[in-house]
Amino acid sequence: MKDCRITVMKMARYDDLIERYENPIEHTCDLKMGQVFISKGGQKPQGLCDSAWESMVPFVEELAKGGGNFYDGWMKNERSAMISCNDGFRPVSFYIEVIE
Repeated sequence: MKDCRITVMKMARYDDLIERYENPIEHTCDLKMGQVFISKGGQKPQGLCDSAWESMVPFVEELAKGGGNFYDGWMKNERSAMISCNDGFRPVSFYIEVIE
């Protein structure tokens, strides 16, 4: 199994949606732009939130097994994927790539 680098590439925040639909919460995402996590053999890296992991785990597992080329040529680097977490108020985009 290969290891994968998971890099925080972009973070968004939709205050209009938060104000209109979300109940107040005290703690949200702790991620930082450029932060890097390493998945060893398809396993969840320590410190990566469960919600983000759930969104990317099928891609990380496939890349760790040596697969790739998702959706017939979606990514320029076929051994990578760009995945966003499923938080509709504060989505975070992650670049996942195999460490050769």
